[in-house]
Amino acid sequence: MKPITALPVLTLALAMALPVAAAGPRDDQLAAYAAAARAANPAFAGFSAARGKTLHTQNFAGGKPESPACTSCHGNDPRGAGRTPAGKVVEAMALSTSPARYTDPAKVEKWFKRNCNEVLGRECTPLEKGDWLSFMLGQ
Repeated sequence: MKPITALPVLTLALAMALPVAAAGPRDDQLAAYAAAARAANPAFAGFSAARGKTLHTQNFAGGKPESPACTSCHGNDPRGAGRTPAGKVVEAMALSTSPARYTDPAKVEKWFKRNCNEVLGRECTPLEKGDWLSFMLGQ
């Protein structure tokens, strides 16, 4: 009979002791947007960072004239700081430069509501929110 070595047993014990990774607040937020997008359109096939980038850079006519696009305040590069029309500095939107962003679902919703109304002249759809957030998480 072959003796059991300590390494495989130790590896198994450590693996069993590690907690199972839970979805973080960003994943939970995206899952909520996906459920809402699927409810609105059963053909929903997932979020698109490319659509999110388009949403971020596109000019809209429905919102405030001084902020026709997200880039009006947030700038063209999501990794850089932006500036409001009043001159207030806006922290970079990209996750790579602002790692604490998008971890508070209430804050995320607050800013979506405010900014979508100012830029688009309406609230963003769950699909738009998920696309935009997917774009920012990849930056």
